[in-house]
Amino acid sequence: MGALRLPSLALLLSPCKSLRLVSRPLLLRLRPSTLKPAASVSGGAGSRGLSSHSLAKEESSLPPPSADRKPSLSYEGSVTPRSVDFNAWYLDVIASAELADYGPVRGTMVIRPYGYAIWEAIQEYLNVKFKETGHSNMYFPQFIPYSFIEKEASHVEGFSPELALVTIGGGKELEEKLVRPTSETIVNHMFTQWIHSYRDLPLMINQWANVTRWEMRTKPFVRTLEFLWQEGHTAHATLEEAEKEALQMIDVYKKFAYEQAAIPVIVGRKSRAETFAGAIRTYTIEAMMGDRKALQAGTSHNLGQNFSRAFGTQFTDENGQRQHVWQTSWAVSTRFVGGIIMTHGDDAGLMLPPRIAPIQVIVVPIWKTADEKNGVMNAVSSLKDVLHKADIRVKIDDTEQRTPGWKFNFWEMKGVPLRIEVGPRDVANESVVVSRRDIRGKPGKDFGISMEPSVLVTHIKSRLEEIQTSLLQRATSFRDSNVVDVNSYNELKEAIAQGKWARGPWSASDAEEVKVKEETGATIRCFPFEQPQGQKKCFMTGNPADEVAIFAKSY
Repeated sequence: MGALRLPSLALLLSPCKSLRLVSRPLLLRLRPSTLKPAASVSGGAGSRGLSSHSLAKEESSLPPPSADRKPSLSYEGSVTPRSVDFNAWYLDVIASAELADYGPVRGTMVIRPYGYAIWEAIQEYLNVKFKETGHSNMYFPQFIPYSFIEKEASHVEGFSPELALVTIGGGKELEEKLVRPTSETIVNHMFTQWIHSYRDLPLMINQWANVTRWEMRTKPFVRTLEFLWQEGHTAHATLEEAEKEALQMIDVYKKFAYEQAAIPVIVGRKSRAETFAGAIRTYTIEAMMGDRKALQAGTSHNLGQNFSRAFGTQFTDENGQRQHVWQTSWAVSTRFVGGIIMTHGDDAGLMLPPRIAPIQVIVVPIWKTADEKNGVMNAVSSLKDVLHKADIRVKIDDTEQRTPGWKFNFWEMKGVPLRIEVGPRDVANESVVVSRRDIRGKPGKDFGISMEPSVLVTHIKSRLEEIQTSLLQRATSFRDSNVVDVNSYNELKEAIAQGKWARGPWSASDAEEVKVKEETGATIRCFPFEQPQGQKKCFMTGNPADEVAIFAKSY
């Protein structure tokens, strides 16, 4: 019996009648992807269009491993080329690299272990930075009363379309609807009970949690009905302290993007129209994806006193006067995982920066005979111990159901930065072959690298740092080559039509900003912190402009 063909991830997202799980208003509006023939040999849990039963049957029928290092069993063809269909490529990579799958509720996703490990790397870095900057982790309840949302008018107005309400509990209609939005309202409810005096300030907390937003158009990691994130909340005695905090946290996100994710974000302030509902200022890090769309990768908000006035969150200052606190909130989410995929991935699949890669080095042993296997496995076991002791995240792929070539392609798909190949000849020479993920083929291979621990560790660590630097440089070059300086509205429209970002002087009205969005599909991503010197004229109105803004289409 032939392998069972299941719909692709892209098709599961599309409004296909046979897969409809929710009422018509909630249908997702992504186009279905064409079902393609399976690759000549698919495999691993990440193969597209295979059930677990057919996969097990296929694996049992494979020939024994070969010493041939050519990718005879290949993932080639299992991923839609980026240049052909970027969205289909993105969904293919998520499936084949085993990052996530779809949940039974349309628009939700199950984050698989490998995808969650990337999120854990993000958590581990940020958790340290949050504590270094004086914040403590805590947790708030998942549900809050709907009346909390209604207390801050601009907040409920901005979020009403995205709210999912709980109206029945225990088989009975609830006296008050419950909701799971972001936590500004419940934070203020609790801050009001905890803050009494200036001695209680600043109060700085963070929580790692989930949030529900009833999105109509979803994309795994980037926009889902439920997502994971951290949300920081702080209360201060003065506006200046709150502003300093908001800027400090957007800088933490910027450093993470550059130093860990190798994503060259542009940091800036959101326009009034794009400011978070209930905030007086929103700061953002904007990243350019491989299709040149912008991704808002993290935000930090100066909330002023909007929420504290709505909830009566006050303190007694040093002069004995009652004052409302000044607040901030800031967050990044699993959206960052999507940003990493779309920034660095290529037609071979995922490409992970070494500092956040769950596996930094994959070791592939190669043998033909039982005697060769013993010698090779003893060698790779020693290599793993050496690298592990050097704090390098390493894994051995010693499965016998797949050829070395298949393994090469599988781990390339998963974006592992370095591969070590060890065969009988390498054991005899006490050396290994090291291959880079970011430079495919012979140019990315280092032959005859000594197995001597100090030499091997030095070489591997050096290569990992080179890859980290190379990915950032590559992404920076791509970004800079796709940002166009404009001096007229026609130039902006031309740049956006070409799929690029437009940067130009801006002092026009909110109405003019809406006009740009309606006519081009682009929005002001931010007013960058780094601004050119000299006098400027708004390209829309001709009036003097203090700042340039960046416009782009976005996710």
